[in-house]
Amino acid sequence: MILGRAVLFCWMAPLVAAPREVVVRLYWLHPPSEARVVTSDGKTHLLRAAPAHFAGALSLEAPGSPRLALRGLLEVKPQRGHLLLTLRLPLEEYVAAVLGGESSVFNSEEALKAMAVAVRTYAVRHLGRHHSEGFDFCDTTHCQDLRLAALTNRFRAAAEATEGELLWYQGSPAAAYYHQRCGGTTEAAHNVWPEIRAPYLRQQADTFCLSTGRGEWRSEVRKEDLRRALAIAGPVSVEVIRRSSSGRVLELRVGGRRVSSASLEHALGSDVLRSNRYEVIDSGDRLIFQGSGVGHGVGLCQVGAAQRGAQGHTYRQILDFYYPGTVLGVGAQGFSWVRAAGERVELSSTRPREDQFVAALADRLLADAESRAGFTLGFRPRVKVYPTVATFRDATGEPGWVAASTVGRTIRLQPPPLLRSTGTLESTLRHEMLHLLVESRAHPTLPPWFREGLVLYLAEPERPAGRIGIGEPHSQVRMRQAYQQAHSRVRALVDRHGRATVIEWLERGLP
Repeated sequence: MILGRAVLFCWMAPLVAAPREVVVRLYWLHPPSEARVVTSDGKTHLLRAAPAHFAGALSLEAPGSPRLALRGLLEVKPQRGHLLLTLRLPLEEYVAAVLGGESSVFNSEEALKAMAVAVRTYAVRHLGRHHSEGFDFCDTTHCQDLRLAALTNRFRAAAEATEGELLWYQGSPAAAYYHQRCGGTTEAAHNVWPEIRAPYLRQQADTFCLSTGRGEWRSEVRKEDLRRALAIAGPVSVEVIRRSSSGRVLELRVGGRRVSSASLEHALGSDVLRSNRYEVIDSGDRLIFQGSGVGHGVGLCQVGAAQRGAQGHTYRQILDFYYPGTVLGVGAQGFSWVRAAGERVELSSTRPREDQFVAALADRLLADAESRAGFTLGFRPRVKVYPTVATFRDATGEPGWVAASTVGRTIRLQPPPLLRSTGTLESTLRHEMLHLLVESRAHPTLPPWFREGLVLYLAEPERPAGRIGIGEPHSQVRMRQAYQQAHSRVRALVDRHGRATVIEWLERGLP
């Protein structure tokens, strides 16, 4: 049962776990010089040199490209003889369109739902990847392969079935990388991107990927082409000098200098080096690359996921395998809670170093609350500190303007830096400590208005009955009015019968 809420001391704008919309640049690699838009009223607009905006259900066609059915807000901006076409669309529509580009061959609905979660999590994690250019994502594999022309109701159904669900790790969206085929073993993320330390992106055997073979491939490259691509002056030779434990190439010696596998792939292209698991054979004026698998090998293997789905695995089981240690949910989850002890109060935090001061502050305010109430608390309370407003809201179910709430012996607190910045951290904790004291002795017949009103009175005994707080947003008005009425009624009882008598009623019940 919720004992109390510190709603009268501060207001925080509620945050969301995921954006409702994303902004995508269409035709990012090859912007057209002209295009044609048909709006929902049937009118056709030829786009050339003038800026324009269109909203709603649209049909867009550019020369040499398939016609696109769009839902959202389309902005057209001419630039140096080309059109920059930027689409603002709902997140779930974006997820469905990426499924059209990344998962069109999936036969399993469960595998498709697993991909929808991975796509959505990747989008939320990397939102604003093209922020400097004025949009969130491009429509290519540089971000995620967006295929609006391939969008079907089946892909929309997969997005709808998992709507809002993300993979979480320690309260943040996971780095949900995925690839086409691992060749039997996934790769640890830090071997591909040294700056990423994600224990859930680890090397592990994937026998389901092997059920359709290793995905073997072969490419030939002229030495002269490689010489030009890497600006090599002397003879061209290639030698693998370092591999990961999964067998993937990490570093090579090319023409006498050390080159990372990523640099070589960038020089030759992913259509030549389809993965980093390969051998190099010198064939005179050519180099032969023989390998297996497709993509970087990190995270979800699409071939393996498809086979798992076909074998009856649920999308949750598929995600658990490829992202072990993450938690699936709509709100922030997967925190590592650390407990710290004050003299009388226990603190739970995901950032113990930053929040350690709260334990000492809570100890002091508990003593202050006991002094105000005239009796002591008979148990050791717990203060649980949430790292963001969004995680507090998602975990407690409270709106963002509630600074804290108490359930049983636990005070659930919004981020202390935010409360401290508004000067409300001490008053919020004091309010909740008084709730713990009042509820520890409250007679079961006492109405909620008396309990809340007594807490408000004990917090500020010199304040006359009347308005509680200032500047509240409209969403708080009703609750603040109820608190004001509770405070006024208890204040009137104190004025009439005396403080000692009203405190006695706490244990005996109202006469």
